[in-house]
Amino acid sequence: MKKYIFFLLTLVACSGVFAQGYKVTLQAPQYKSGIVYLTYYMGPNLNVADSAAISNTGLAIFKGAKKLPGGIYVIVLPGKRIRTDFLIDKEQLINIKLDTTDLLNKTIVTGSKENVLYVQYQKFVAKKGKELEEERRAYNAATNKLDSLQHEVSYNLRNGELNTYREGIIKNQPTSMMAALLKAMKEPSVPLFMPITREDSLKNYNYYKSHYWDGVTFMDDRIIRTPFFLKRFERYYREVIPQAADSIIRDIDYKLLLARTSPEMYKFLLNWLTDEYINPKYMGQDAVFVHLFEKYHSKGVSNWLNEKQMEAISRRAYMLMANLIGEKGANLEMLDTSGKPAPLYDVVADYTILCFWDPNCGHCKEEVPRLDSIYQASWKNHGVKIYAVLTPDNKDNVRTEWTKFINEHKLTEWTNVYKTKAMEDADFAAQKPSFRQLYDITLTPTLYLLDKDKNIIGKKLTLLQLNELLEVKWKTKN
Repeated sequence: MKKYIFFLLTLVACSGVFAQGYKVTLQAPQYKSGIVYLTYYMGPNLNVADSAAISNTGLAIFKGAKKLPGGIYVIVLPGKRIRTDFLIDKEQLINIKLDTTDLLNKTIVTGSKENVLYVQYQKFVAKKGKELEEERRAYNAATNKLDSLQHEVSYNLRNGELNTYREGIIKNQPTSMMAALLKAMKEPSVPLFMPITREDSLKNYNYYKSHYWDGVTFMDDRIIRTPFFLKRFERYYREVIPQAADSIIRDIDYKLLLARTSPEMYKFLLNWLTDEYINPKYMGQDAVFVHLFEKYHSKGVSNWLNEKQMEAISRRAYMLMANLIGEKGANLEMLDTSGKPAPLYDVVADYTILCFWDPNCGHCKEEVPRLDSIYQASWKNHGVKIYAVLTPDNKDNVRTEWTKFINEHKLTEWTNVYKTKAMEDADFAAQKPSFRQLYDITLTPTLYLLDKDKNIIGKKLTLLQLNELLEVKWKTKN
């Protein structure tokens, strides 16, 4: 599924009274033609909200019958090299007079009180940013400790002035959009717990995690239309929160509960989380995706998704439900190389490795013999057995290649199994899921690890990961 399934805001331009709509009038005398775009931030990228043609007098008008959602918007001029930012909130009749010779100081935005504060902030940040960069360069160029110290003190002083200015806006203009944006941008300040021991380091981490969202409300749709919110959200789920599925599920349920009264925030969160965990980076996190499907998508709350997208999400969820970590692996009713029944549940072992493979798969030809080498050298002495499933559709030539490979590589100590076409047809007629569905087999080889009760304790493992997991289990058992 394509990353990020949330959609661009669709706006219908119409003429008439704009009491409940928007109208943004742009005056750009330096331009006599071309298309200009009204865009908004969604993370680092700009999404198009509207477009307009520039007249020969440099005039362009964006208008629509519905109000634009609040956030940071950007006018992108023809050629896409020059652009200017401004805020849109409750006031939606805005005039922008652009001067490309000095966008920051000569561009005039009227009709929005929020932009007065925004422009003042931009100018102050530009000034302090230049001073900070000068001090940084001077510090790097310093040839003695005294000069370095002076520039370090000066840098910290100017950085303090910048932070004080931001805090002043939050304190003196608490209901402004700028205050909301600045609070959402603010990183938690971690007190020093003198990280000498592991416990001290954990104190720092726990403080940072518990204060990570201070100042951010998930009931404010405006926050998602900024260049910083998506980055902060990604960092939290990829680097800050523990990567265990249970921890993630508890956290996302709470955030989605907070966002219920903010439709755009709710949509953004659910879409991003679905995209993030539909193909997770860590084993076991597919439980997060299944949870999102069962609690949200299957209940019809994501009605903005089209039929094709919902079908893809549903199909993926059903492929994962039967093979989550901790769940009992489905029994496989298969035949061995002699055509006799050899069900998975008949295998008695402390640990069972499920190997789904194809004798004509180049990667399998390399990995399967390696799997047996490790098995012979170590694993079988620890009560491990291998249940190996032929994955291609059962054809005579495939079975011939299969048995030939087994014999050539002496895989006879494994339980090697397959299903006849008649068996698969019977399962299909009875609407039973295939082994490919039950174990989410899309690539070969695919390795699972089951415990003595056939509970899944590892899935989609490499040989190294499989060996490490078994060694951990043995150490824990001892």
